[in-house]
Amino acid sequence: MALLVDKHRPRSLETLTYHHDLSERLRSLAQSGDFPHLLIYGPSGAGKKTRITATLRALYGPGVEKIKIDSRVFQTTSNRKLEFNIVSSNYHLEITPSDVGNYDRVVVQDLLKEVAQTQQVDVAAKQRFKVVVINEADHLTRDAQAALRRTMEKYSPNLRLILLANSTSNIIAPIRSRTLLVRVAAPTEDEICTVLAQVGKKEGYTRCEGLEKRIAKESYRNLRRALLMFEAVHAQNDQVTEKTLIPPPDWEALIAQVADEILAERSPARILQVRAKLYDLLTHCIPASTILKTLTFKLIPKIDDALKTEIIKWSAFYEHRIQMGTKYIFHLEAFVAKVMRIVESHLMGMDFDD
Repeated sequence: MALLVDKHRPRSLETLTYHHDLSERLRSLAQSGDFPHLLIYGPSGAGKKTRITATLRALYGPGVEKIKIDSRVFQTTSNRKLEFNIVSSNYHLEITPSDVGNYDRVVVQDLLKEVAQTQQVDVAAKQRFKVVVINEADHLTRDAQAALRRTMEKYSPNLRLILLANSTSNIIAPIRSRTLLVRVAAPTEDEICTVLAQVGKKEGYTRCEGLEKRIAKESYRNLRRALLMFEAVHAQNDQVTEKTLIPPPDWEALIAQVADEILAERSPARILQVRAKLYDLLTHCIPASTILKTLTFKLIPKIDDALKTEIIKWSAFYEHRIQMGTKYIFHLEAFVAKVMRIVESHLMGMDFDD
């Protein structure tokens, strides 16, 4: 059974419920016959992916929704084999090169070259180029981004790139200058309430405006998160009121538990216990940077004001380490140990750097 977030996902630009001016601009781009490379950026849950899927439909028609998943093997210069999944239709491909970590350049170079050299053969196609959607473009290494830039220059007649990112700060300037930047802002709380009301009506839920407002506020303007919370509340309760408890996602509850354990006991044995939970989160595909950020936010309200800036400083330090490294557990565990040390030093009246 599909989740509400997938079941009620708008499929065309006309059915999108907010940022109508942006939908209009994307529609005119799709119809213009001169479709550029795009860099779509904005916070998580703002609707970037939904907008792109709707734009591809405007560009190629409903055939773009007939997708298949292929598994490809790429060979690195050190003869290492990389298995990589590609989502594709006759008109477009969707890839997440950051899945292979520091080897993303190999995927970007080989795959895009192959796609660009294959002419569009479908006679029904409105466009003669193929679109490649690159998820998490801001997580690409510098080498991969440099390879991407060369591909954009060399193969642009046969290929259009749509890059999806949370922020443009990690995208190199040559790519930014070769793409049309489109910002998708997070929906307002009122817009989230409107979407929840529409989905609730389609599902036959009894409307409760107070609950919708609370979900909109607690979702931090992330529409995907709001819909998941909305579904969880209605799945767990036959009757809902303004006061109905909104359960946090399982992974977030586990991180809150980790924060409590770190502060309750500071010992090597406790680090081992926490490590098991961190591994659990990583194996359930929660990104390491999300774990670190959420753990920091769970710790901040529970610690002394004097420690807050220090904890945030080290959180930023280890987030950078996570971006640069590959063994995420090492950096998460190092952050946990550092927090324990800072808290212990504070309780003993010592300086943080002693």
